[in-house]
Amino acid sequence: MPPSVAVVTDSTAYLNAEEAAKHGVIVVPLRVSAGGDELDDVVPPDGADLARTLRERSPVTTSRPAPAAFAEAYRTAAGRGATGVVSVHLSGEMSGTADSARLAAQDAPVPVEVIDSRSIAMGLGFAVLAAARVAATGASIRDVALTAERRARASRTFFYVDTLDYLRRGGRIGTVTNLVGTALSIKPLMHLGDGTITLLEKVRTAGRAIARLEELAVRAAGDGPVEAAVQHLAAAPRAHQVAEALAARLPGLERVVVGEVGPVLGAHTGPGMLGVTISPIRPSDADTDRQ
Repeated sequence: MPPSVAVVTDSTAYLNAEEAAKHGVIVVPLRVSAGGDELDDVVPPDGADLARTLRERSPVTTSRPAPAAFAEAYRTAAGRGATGVVSVHLSGEMSGTADSARLAAQDAPVPVEVIDSRSIAMGLGFAVLAAARVAATGASIRDVALTAERRARASRTFFYVDTLDYLRRGGRIGTVTNLVGTALSIKPLMHLGDGTITLLEKVRTAGRAIARLEELAVRAAGDGPVEAAVQHLAAAPRAHQVAEALAARLPGLERVVVGEVGPVLGAHTGPGMLGVTISPIRPSDADTDRQ
């Protein structure tokens, strides 16, 4: 029997399709126009093809789902027997996706609570999965929403990019910072905090940047129970290297997920991007998170 509260998210959570299906999560894709082709923001993408398109500077644009796409997702949830929906989405500072969800929620056949996670990728994904696990226990719509909010707020995401140019082109970071970083051949480390991307540190080499990325993740994790994700675009060897290091260094690590991001995030970070999300498991959530 499905839970009475359904969980909906968008594709920028970059959840493994099998895991999303296992927990009954409905995923609404964003859209990407790349090299003249229209496609959904799917996982796994053809990372090598996307990287080639980006390096060739082919036009790449992204767009949020239309309210009709969320309306269909909410009708699907209601058709499966849900009496309420918690709809959890990427940061409103980066996209109007949550706004589209709110518009659709106004005419949904069941109550819908829309959550702006203030995050993206597995900072969003871990919150969605935690909410779905709590929903499976028969929790109320408010308790499911609070679980998503808590996990998203507690998570920390750090990432490395080979160049700031893609973030600048997408309007995600200032032009001046980009020019300084490029002129000095800096390898930037970024932080996603309170829904926005900020430059955290500038490191001289890729090797030092990745080592520093590990240090930041270890510090954020502490000794408590955490889940971690290492996500990348066309940088699988680096991602697995970091995942192995975290598995060895984090005493409270419950699991580490390794995966490639889709075209929406990839278009704004560029090939070579490597990100780490640390998501603490709160004691009140621990039992459901370990199921």
